[in-house]
Amino acid sequence: MKRSFPATPSPAGLRIALLLYPACMPAGLFAFADLLHGANRRAGKPLFETAFVGQRAGAVECAHGQALTATASVSDAGLDAVLVPGFWAESPGHVPATLAANAGLLRLLAGLGKGVMLWSYCSGVSLAAATGRLNGEPATVTWWLADAMRRQFPKVRWQIERTSIWNRRCATASGVNGHLPLAQALIEERLSVEAYQDLTQLMVLPRPERSHQVFRTMSLAEQPDRLVRRLHALAQRLPANEATVTRLARELNMSERTLARKVGAATGSPVAGYVRRIKLHQVSERLIHTSAPASTISADLGFSSDAAMRRMFKELTAMTPAQYRVAFSREPGP
Repeated sequence: MKRSFPATPSPAGLRIALLLYPACMPAGLFAFADLLHGANRRAGKPLFETAFVGQRAGAVECAHGQALTATASVSDAGLDAVLVPGFWAESPGHVPATLAANAGLLRLLAGLGKGVMLWSYCSGVSLAAATGRLNGEPATVTWWLADAMRRQFPKVRWQIERTSIWNRRCATASGVNGHLPLAQALIEERLSVEAYQDLTQLMVLPRPERSHQVFRTMSLAEQPDRLVRRLHALAQRLPANEATVTRLARELNMSERTLARKVGAATGSPVAGYVRRIKLHQVSERLIHTSAPASTISADLGFSSDAAMRRMFKELTAMTPAQYRVAFSREPGP
């Protein structure tokens, strides 16, 4: 993950606004705040400060008839970041109406100072995209909204095979539980990896993921070795035809021999083979989560040719991309 946070948080900690708007789903905001409160307790000092805000101060009718109170307007000064939750939607067709209903709020978000970071998850990513602050940046979104978001916000560099993406001034995460990777990044950055692990053992239950067995250890979060995590993130960013051992070693500031030795010891695989599996995992995620043709996916991820990608994919999974999509894709839903 690429992360960038203010170098000097306020004495009371990083000031994070938890955004309320009509029909939003606030459960993730509560869970996010609870994790940060746990981090404060673990650190013995206020690393984070959270508050509910809205377009204006006052009661906000959230999803399922739940009313919550925004203590201030999001336009009030003094914020370091704003977290935008998802809203209840049963199809991509519900997104335009929500954006239209929140036009005033979107103008406030778009007008936030450059120093205020904008974070979003689940369907809330569509609100962040509508502000224009994601233009030109990589971002992710809940899988069943992927095609609609590509059409509606083509200036965003959508990378939906990734569950969370951090940029200099924004962060996005997929799924109704997208608040978790956002909280993880903050706690690991400002406290420690070990602290987050301790908190999750107490507070977070794992979510099972359905995928082909060859990809079940390919999540970046599952890589315990620091070098492998760096290699994994680098390989995800590079086009497939540029992710050579020479390029990777140069980007990681080490010799090809040292890279091969360390990756082999950590993964049991040669560098080239491991990186090929990372890129093919990206292919598999897009096959599952989008309706994009395999040829488009191949081009987007920088394979030398569609035929080469198809050949490598079948060698690894014993399935063609079309067969894989049928076997593992999920029907859209809320």
